[in-house]
Amino acid sequence: MLTTEKILEAVQIKGRVKTSDFISHFGVSRQYVSKLLSRLVEEKRLIKIGSTRSAFYITEEYLQKNPKIAPTIYSKIFINKNLEEHNIFRVVEQNFLPFSGLSENIKSIFEYAFSEILNNAIEHSNSKKIRISVSLNNNILVFIIDDFGIGIFRNIMKKRNLKSETEAIQDLLKGKTTTAPNLHSGEGIFFTSKISDEFIIDSYGHQLIADNLVKDIFFKKIKGQKAGTKVIFRMNVNNTHNLNDIFKKYTSREKGGNHGFDKTEIRVKLYVIDGVPISRSQARRVLTGLEKFKIIVFDFDKVETVGQAFADEVFRVFHKKYPTIKLMAEHMAEGVRFMVERVKNEAKILKK
Repeated sequence: MLTTEKILEAVQIKGRVKTSDFISHFGVSRQYVSKLLSRLVEEKRLIKIGSTRSAFYITEEYLQKNPKIAPTIYSKIFINKNLEEHNIFRVVEQNFLPFSGLSENIKSIFEYAFSEILNNAIEHSNSKKIRISVSLNNNILVFIIDDFGIGIFRNIMKKRNLKSETEAIQDLLKGKTTTAPNLHSGEGIFFTSKISDEFIIDSYGHQLIADNLVKDIFFKKIKGQKAGTKVIFRMNVNNTHNLNDIFKKYTSREKGGNHGFDKTEIRVKLYVIDGVPISRSQARRVLTGLEKFKIIVFDFDKVETVGQAFADEVFRVFHKKYPTIKLMAEHMAEGVRFMVERVKNEAKILKK
């Protein structure tokens, strides 16, 4: 009679086994053998490589001695019905064998990012199918989540009554942007874009790229219409940073804080595609939704100057309306610094 112990004995002798190795020898059905093999995989006493009738089974020791037999990519299409991201992650964990060899900090980052992005696709895309792909080559871990639905930028634009996909991208980068506020905090994409080496969202001809290696963010129109949303996440597995480090960076340590996500960073250059930030209306566009935060860091990198009205709206009018919010500015060119300091001084004079 075939037992799990006899299967393990055969694996020790042969190195790798298939379901067919036991069917005729023991006179049992394929279903019976598959049941025993699945149990051994669940108990982590065997590792399954491949799928359907080409699958074979090995031990962890055998894999360590023969690492090249493990596939470096896993890809599958799921029907978007009753999907749960934690269950799909377990599928990836079991089938993408290089995952087990990753450091704990990379595993935690991957699980967080993968789960957050997949949840967005499941709950917001209205896509009937979702394709996932995970790969590891030359120490670069990549996952791609691809849906065929409404499109993330179009969805935000529609739900928040925005004028363009560009405005949707701008709001997305602030954090706490969600089309379902009763269900989500809107933090997932924000933190995922910060923890990756490179984070790309491609949807209906618009592309957002967060490149943390060069510490910059880009968005542009691209040729071709990607129906739905494709998200690409890249990270070097030799990175030593920790997921908690990112959370702490955007958590204020102000007295009375609740240690939640209450700090954000605004790249002003992303709001001045068609010129320089001059008007109050431009400033109000930047400030939309920022009252949710306790600390706002305005990054003026690659912005040469700002108008008096723009600076006044941010550093006097907004600050007067929300005096408990701390406003900070960095990477200011001389023209920007002059105008910001001038507005702050005028605000002090008006208080007297």
